[in-house]
Amino acid sequence: MSEEIQYTDINKSFEAALERSRKIEEDLTKNPKKYRVLTGDRPTGLLHIGHYFGSLQNRVRLANMGVPTMILIADYQVLTDHDAFDKISQNTKQLVIDYLAAGINPEKQDVIIYPHSYVPECNQLMIPFLTLVSNAELSRNPTVKEEIESAGLKNVNAGMYTYPVHQACDILFCKGNVVPVGKDQLPHLEMTRTIASRFNKKFCTDMGKEPVFPEPQALLSKTPMILGLDGSQKMSKSRGNAVMLSATEDETAKLIKKAKTDQDRNITYDPVNRPEVANLLMLISLCTGEEPAAIAARIGDGGGGMLKATLTEALNEKLRPLREERARLEKDPEYIRKVLLDGAAKAREIGIKTLEEVRSCMNMLI
Repeated sequence: MSEEIQYTDINKSFEAALERSRKIEEDLTKNPKKYRVLTGDRPTGLLHIGHYFGSLQNRVRLANMGVPTMILIADYQVLTDHDAFDKISQNTKQLVIDYLAAGINPEKQDVIIYPHSYVPECNQLMIPFLTLVSNAELSRNPTVKEEIESAGLKNVNAGMYTYPVHQACDILFCKGNVVPVGKDQLPHLEMTRTIASRFNKKFCTDMGKEPVFPEPQALLSKTPMILGLDGSQKMSKSRGNAVMLSATEDETAKLIKKAKTDQDRNITYDPVNRPEVANLLMLISLCTGEEPAAIAARIGDGGGGMLKATLTEALNEKLRPLREERARLEKDPEYIRKVLLDGAAKAREIGIKTLEEVRSCMNMLI
């Protein structure tokens, strides 16, 4: 075993990742085919506006730039900390509807959407990858610790500890070299990079063969973390502080009316001292492109009522085309199934080729 992974100060590693991300972003516009992006979601429920502004819009942007993009629906990973396995199939199809409605188009873009339970070649990498990491490295992963705590798990199954290794399989089976992530996901990506490096050094270098796996880099989100309508926690359906993409305009208005503000009637943009008001201003800004401070100045002493009314109008206007397309796609379940099956078939083609290279390096060809 190589030297163990040292989970460095997240702030220091973030600064370095931010600089690398900036350089990748510049190169993506010039050389989109040089990269393969791996991104995705766990099918635990409907997507909300935090997902839309935080990741969906960026996926559409990358796909429109011509960047080859793999969108993984991580259905197996739902089993690590959720008991909602009875809804995995339904949630998977709803994710695809959200993706397509947001502007992802596998027929016109270099995009593959697939559930990883349908790509056995990806999961076959799990055993060799597990031999490249130690129990100590798995148990020390700060992201895993945080997820265990947030899920309130008392009896932690082994799948939770090996989740970062499974994520490495997801990224490396298709030789993904760019992964859009937030700051909190950097430790997972650090483990993927380590696994790729250890595999290449152990199984490829001594035989004079070319490395099989790239060491993927983070593409860090430019969108700030979007808080829920309570203004104090990350937006989440389970916390009841989210606006779902599938919500009607009336439902959206009712939810925003309940959003938390403060007692000061004069609206100002002050994220430190007025986080609830600042969060609502940021949401308006994401819809309209106007600076939050300029929106605050325009509302002035209109108070929380005008702030919420402005957000309601902006959000419903922004999401109207998506919601109309979503309603249309809901009526075509066979097309949604076709997108998934076609995507799984294409992902398997990639996985079969990678697995053949892996077997060759490990002297397992027969």
